[in-house]
Amino acid sequence: MPDCEIKPNGTLPIQFSVMLKNRAGALSALVRLLRSENIEVIGLSVQDSRDAAMTRLVVSDPDTTMRIFMEKGIPHTTSEIAVIALKESGRGLAQALDTLRAAETNLDFAYSLMPHPEGKTLMAMHLEDTRFGMSVLHQAGFRVFYEEDLLR
Repeated sequence: MPDCEIKPNGTLPIQFSVMLKNRAGALSALVRLLRSENIEVIGLSVQDSRDAAMTRLVVSDPDTTMRIFMEKGIPHTTSEIAVIALKESGRGLAQALDTLRAAETNLDFAYSLMPHPEGKTLMAMHLEDTRFGMSVLHQAGFRVFYEEDLLR
């Protein structure tokens, strides 16, 4: 059974999407830039192509990350995501996907986050309606994480 702890409201987690040139060291340079401001990457997804890579990041300090990207002229977009804890990768993942399907809400993409300090496995999901998806997942017994829960 999923963990049912949840706050009724909070700030939705933010995902940054950055298009990086497909060259050696581009992602490393971005991560080093964030680390220089004590920002940790806690979620990462990279879709590579010949010329560029779409990099999606969940970070420990979105406000400072936004400031850095603006100051450095790093083109990016942001989007709200849902983050849930999974106790079991197989059964827990299937239950989450079945819950979203039953609610007739679309999952655009998903990826795992780095392990939470409490040892929980977290999954980030970009949903067609984030608040609705988080609500149905919570009602199904999943622990939903807000931005405040992800700060490290």
